[in-house]
Amino acid sequence: MSQRKIERIYDARRSSDGAGVDIQRLVPPAGSNAFDPFLLLDEIKGDGGNGFPPHPHRGFETVTYMRRGAFQHEDHMGNRGQVGAGGAQWMTAGSGVIHSEMPLPDDGWLHGFQLWLNLPAEDKMMAPAYLDAQAASHPMLEHQGVRVRVIAGELSWGGQVAAVDLPPRKTDPHYYDIEISADATIDLPLPETHRVFVKVYDGQVQVGDQTISSQQLAELGPGDQLVASSPAGAKLLLLAGVPLAEPVAQYGPFVMNTRQQIEQAVQDYRNGVLTKQSEPLSDR
Repeated sequence: MSQRKIERIYDARRSSDGAGVDIQRLVPPAGSNAFDPFLLLDEIKGDGGNGFPPHPHRGFETVTYMRRGAFQHEDHMGNRGQVGAGGAQWMTAGSGVIHSEMPLPDDGWLHGFQLWLNLPAEDKMMAPAYLDAQAASHPMLEHQGVRVRVIAGELSWGGQVAAVDLPPRKTDPHYYDIEISADATIDLPLPETHRVFVKVYDGQVQVGDQTISSQQLAELGPGDQLVASSPAGAKLLLLAGVPLAEPVAQYGPFVMNTRQQIEQAVQDYRNGVLTKQSEPLSDR
């Protein structure tokens, strides 16, 4: 097996979004597609402010994973659901969604993550969809001082196998929440076809001779194995996906392939027809 090594490290930056929601945001450098097939990763930790009132999206998917507290989702399709601790919400914006995400803190506190996952060009105008996957849908594996919760994908590790049943995606996302006990080492198999990122949100993680600290995201190089340790213990997310290798054009809540398609999305939203479009881009 070939161990993956750290190629780049990115620092999160503090930001605010929605109606006063404090976040730690990880985005690729301006004008790049460095996280392909992922677009951004937000960590929400606090009271959740006044949440995210109704707003639009087109061209990608959001994955909201909670560790404490909950968010209540409502959208123009009539979907209404809560994603609580250990659960995840998948919203495929496709051709267009208008939704809200309102905080439901646990004793005044929220902690969770929202990942933006790109859609391939052929699917950007697909019909939107919504899925709640509560904590029971996400198996937990434990082995030699390490716990892994599988949010997406499958994992065969430590003589155990776990998988989450989701509709197939070209990006084949794998999403794990990992807790490493002090002085423990994790040895995970990873698909060679995927780009792999590690986001530490508590403590420090050692990969080879490099250290990833809290609020940092590391991109790993080629290989089929992650070996990592933490002398004092740590918590991290592992994200892996098949890159799309397509151009990305983004403007706020819209992610398409060309500037013309972005302008069309803005026009559709202003004209009140964003959620009424579900046609091949070739016909637009």
